[in-house]
Amino acid sequence: MSAPEPAGDRVFAATRWTAIVIIPFLVVAASLLFAFPDRTGELFAWSIAPPLSAYLLASAYVGGICFFAGTAVARRWHRVRHGFPAVVVFAGALLIATLLHLDRFSQNLPFVVWMILYATTPLVVAGLAVAQRREDAGAPDDVDVAVPSAPRIVLVAIGAAAFLFGAALFAAPEWAVGFWAWQLTPLTAQVTGAVLSLSGVVNAPLLWDARWSAFRVLFPSQLVSLAAIAVSLLVRSGDLLWERPMTPVFVGLVAGAIVAYGAFTAWCELRHAAASRDRRGARRP
Repeated sequence: MSAPEPAGDRVFAATRWTAIVIIPFLVVAASLLFAFPDRTGELFAWSIAPPLSAYLLASAYVGGICFFAGTAVARRWHRVRHGFPAVVVFAGALLIATLLHLDRFSQNLPFVVWMILYATTPLVVAGLAVAQRREDAGAPDDVDVAVPSAPRIVLVAIGAAAFLFGAALFAAPEWAVGFWAWQLTPLTAQVTGAVLSLSGVVNAPLLWDARWSAFRVLFPSQLVSLAAIAVSLLVRSGDLLWERPMTPVFVGLVAGAIVAYGAFTAWCELRHAAASRDRRGARRP
């Protein structure tokens, strides 16, 4: 048996085209949810109330747009590979939630599109990740920085907490209905759980991968999503149930996450810029 070809860190054409195909659906869905949250029953796959639940799902889609745009133009596979498991988990969770609550969905074209997308996306994205797995040999970019273990562990812990909480909402949606920061149904509770799970799956690879280049697309995408959630909380503050203890906790967690993720991303980017300057300086005669 011949030896396998060495990893080339390529992004396959199929991976790029999958990202390009997914982006318009995310753009349309996010636009509809943000612009017409009160008309989701006719324009979207199901009627979502209150509008803040629609905004939360749209915020996840905004982050997805940034990630898949980065995938479409990425020159190396390792720069985007850690986002693919998160897509599989998120899309798979929404497929399960859909099948559990089919009676809540509208019998319209948006639902048909929704069903096709969520029935195929987890399989397609997982298949691409498996097909590309040998492309990343663990080598850093030509200009790269190693993230120290302390901030990596902190971010993994934050992500794990978000994932576990999201998993609890998904597994016991009726429990979430009674205490969440805004009114939920069992379906929107599971959708909320799926959204919260994203950061946990994205952050987990920090346990074994210290290359900042492997997260330069993912963390800005998470920041964009968090910023969209923060704006949603401001715009739809009337949907928040301030008599519930979870409301100030959730608002505080979103604000804290923006500060933590923003500071971490800025710090890594400053170190990366310094490494780039050092490399250019070393090349000068």
